[in-house]
Amino acid sequence: MNIIGRRKIWYGISLAIIIPGAIALVTHGLKLGIDFRGGQLMEVQGAASQEEVQQAAKQNELKDVTVITAGDNTLIRYRSSSDDPKRQQADRQALSGQLQGSGHPEVRYENVGPSVSADITQKAVISIALASLAIVLYIAFAFRNVPPPMTSWNFGVTAIITMLHDAFLLLGIFSLLGIFFEVEVDALFVTAILTVIGFSVHDTIVVFDRIRENLRRQRGEFEEIVNNSILETLARSLNTSLTVLLTLLALYLFGGQSIQLFVLALLIGIAAGTYSSIFNAAPLLVSWHNYKQKRIAKRP
Repeated sequence: MNIIGRRKIWYGISLAIIIPGAIALVTHGLKLGIDFRGGQLMEVQGAASQEEVQQAAKQNELKDVTVITAGDNTLIRYRSSSDDPKRQQADRQALSGQLQGSGHPEVRYENVGPSVSADITQKAVISIALASLAIVLYIAFAFRNVPPPMTSWNFGVTAIITMLHDAFLLLGIFSLLGIFFEVEVDALFVTAILTVIGFSVHDTIVVFDRIRENLRRQRGEFEEIVNNSILETLARSLNTSLTVLLTLLALYLFGGQSIQLFVLALLIGIAAGTYSSIFNAAPLLVSWHNYKQKRIAKRP
């Protein structure tokens, strides 16, 4: 099975998925939910069910509805159908009236600001950048004794490229989902991005470690050694990812609406991470090596 020999196909598949998402990100961005834009908070007496609240919210065209049990009461966070204060008050009265009719009178109501501010988002981006730098330095140190023709920096930079591939793929897909299906991102989406990044780097390092070991034990073309390394770790990578994906699929189907988009993000991201660690990370090492060899051959 020649995975490395078909690397241009794998690159093409990645680009075919990432480019539409990248265009959507540039032109439309992500559709931000209540955690980023703010909204309304209502507390009602008693334990109102998720289905009951969602039905009432749908009738009043409310968005980003989350239902949280708080002791004996229920907290309902939502975004009104309009920024007009009069319309917000009308939405409040309609929702409160419907829930009061089913035995859940309103206890508290307030307009709330975004729980994820622009400052927090900016700090999250800076943190990811610093984490990426730390990952490069760590991998460069951990693979410092890698045999030729690779260097530890080749492994570190390639791991970051693969990690960014998975993050941008997930962002692009959710941008497209926002355009076509009105899917909005919330604070849990940030958690999903960070989880996917961690999973991606972990899976990539497993393949890189086998390449390093085979460079010490095997003789032959670099491309052949890398291909053998991928095949040796293929079953482990697929089995590990499959168990995670099956668990996430069960959560997506039966875990409830409040975590459905979070689980969907993990499903997409971890599937992308599995693909990239096998079909992008190691092939990029080969492409980088071949590029360096061509440059050396052209020198006078």
